[in-house]
Amino acid sequence: MSATSHEEAHTGPVKNPKQLLIAVFFSFVIPVFVIIGLVQFVSSSNKTGPGAGNHDMAQAMRIQKIGSVEIRDANRPLRGGEDVYKGQCAACHATGVSGAPKFGDAGAWGPRLAQGFETLVQSALKGKGAMAPQGGGDFNDLEIARGVAFMANAGGGKFDEPQPPAAAAETAEAK
Repeated sequence: MSATSHEEAHTGPVKNPKQLLIAVFFSFVIPVFVIIGLVQFVSSSNKTGPGAGNHDMAQAMRIQKIGSVEIRDANRPLRGGEDVYKGQCAACHATGVSGAPKFGDAGAWGPRLAQGFETLVQSALKGKGAMAPQGGGDFNDLEIARGVAFMANAGGGKFDEPQPPAAAAETAEAK
């Protein structure tokens, strides 16, 4: 009797390979999940996105307005064609960047002049080829039309500089 009780005293709770496998699984997997849970708990504070060190600034950028309204003086004097050319058009048309017809080059402007003044103005306002739309920028549509007339006339065109509707009516009455 002493031999059997002595053997039972030295055996563990694991009696077969299935119990051994379960014991190994729980002794390694459960602690890993406990450690992951503790790490998540400790580091669960508010986290800002990458590059957003200033939380208030990041929030302000997320809720900013999509559009804006710019108020301009409607009674300001309209700028002439030469001023518009210097301020908006000369960057490309003075050097011929991206196929833009150079200022004063009658050969390059000839086919464009044949399309008519309104087509040239619409191309300038809406953009054409590599030229971005010019409408809605620093100059109003009438000023852009004046710039088109200035450039076209330098290239051989014979267009009158567009006048504001009120001034055009007054000019027609004076004749």
